[in-house]
Amino acid sequence: MNQLVTYDRNSDSESDSDNEEVIHKKAIDPSKSSVVILANTAPDVVPQEDHHLAIDPRCKELTYNPKAEDLFAPLPGPEWPFKTQQMKAPRNALAGFVEPAHVNDFQFEAQRRTFSSYGYAIDPSLDGKSQPCQFICSSGTAEKKDGASVFESTEKRPLDKRKRETNDNPEDTEGFLGPWGKFVDEKTVAKPSPEEAAELEEILFKRQKTRRGQKEDALFEEKTMLHIKDPHDYQGRSFMHAPHDVGVNLRSESPPDKCFVPKKLLHTWTGHSKALNQIRLIPKTAHLLLSCSMDGKVKLWEVYNQRRCIRSYLGHRQGVRDVNFNNDGTQFLSTSFDRYIKLWDTETGQCISRFTNKKVAYCVKFNPDEDKQNLFVCGTSDNKIISWDVRTGEITQEYNRHLGAVNALAFIDENRRFVTTSDDKSLRVWEWDIPVDIKYIADPTMHSMPAIAVSPNQKWIACQSLDNKI
Repeated sequence: MNQLVTYDRNSDSESDSDNEEVIHKKAIDPSKSSVVILANTAPDVVPQEDHHLAIDPRCKELTYNPKAEDLFAPLPGPEWPFKTQQMKAPRNALAGFVEPAHVNDFQFEAQRRTFSSYGYAIDPSLDGKSQPCQFICSSGTAEKKDGASVFESTEKRPLDKRKRETNDNPEDTEGFLGPWGKFVDEKTVAKPSPEEAAELEEILFKRQKTRRGQKEDALFEEKTMLHIKDPHDYQGRSFMHAPHDVGVNLRSESPPDKCFVPKKLLHTWTGHSKALNQIRLIPKTAHLLLSCSMDGKVKLWEVYNQRRCIRSYLGHRQGVRDVNFNNDGTQFLSTSFDRYIKLWDTETGQCISRFTNKKVAYCVKFNPDEDKQNLFVCGTSDNKIISWDVRTGEITQEYNRHLGAVNALAFIDENRRFVTTSDDKSLRVWEWDIPVDIKYIADPTMHSMPAIAVSPNQKWIACQSLDNKI
């Protein structure tokens, strides 16, 4: 058997590789010497490198037991070199580091009141048993009062309890005071000291100076620009004269025999830089068109022939709200959001006069009567209708019954009455020069009406309503 084993071991490498696959199945020969392998149950372990974790200073609970070096290690990261010593110190409040401590509510309130009344309080950072009691901001007051608080008896101060004037006699009806008597040393009339009086005088002077500087916005200089080279024709007539070569008799007072509904666009006038608020045709001939815009300009246009822009009127700081001609068209009024109403000469562009009551006028209109062409009315933002005289520049009448800003007005009944509409969603009828409305029209279903039109026979009026109705 031993020979066979020896023979097997001396075989070539090919047989060795084949027997290695089954060698573990062979039985162990006890006669041969065996090698015993001892296993070390406690081998030496090479410790790994420690990884220190940064501890957040705001953390209040840890899940492991860190070393003192880790617990009090400086914060990782770059350090700001410009920090002061106070900024480097740990703190959880704006003024420093505040540690939680239990303070009795009564003791805290007693020290707070003592500090506000006497100016001192016991230092809470010291233990009164092992350390002597010290005061904060005492300045000698605490020693005088022996550190007494407000809840302990101390000397009375001059104003602790003042005497009152007494008169308890009920028979004295005029001088009876009862418990409401004044203090004996009470001053009922306080006058400022000389220093305070000088300071008040300086303040009042500055206010008056500011008001003088802001007094009535400096009037905008009125200007006019003529845009045509030939303001007069070969006969010396200005553009105010109605043309005869347009195929229509513009001076005829009777309407044309045939009237047609507009079917096509004839012309577009361009020249304003902002939205237009109103356009007016010159009375009688209607050969000129006046327009006002939010750009603060009023422009006069030709309706026939070349349809040019004839003249611009510049005199308002803000947008122009409304314009209106007088009966012959030689003058017109313009009202603006700068709270001024101005009277202009249509042909020359000269500003004749100015009117203001410090309120915005939303509509303006001359009295159509020939003998009252010196009067005009305007509806303002302070709920009033004001009548002005252009000759004197004074207010002749005020109609104050509306509850909102007045938006539109129109004359009716042979100019003896006029109608006004307002933001109060009402319509009122007035007698001329009588400041009481004779008719008041209002309904819960009505809306504000910003425009009024009167029929030619003076029997009907049409109002534009903000609920999409007429």
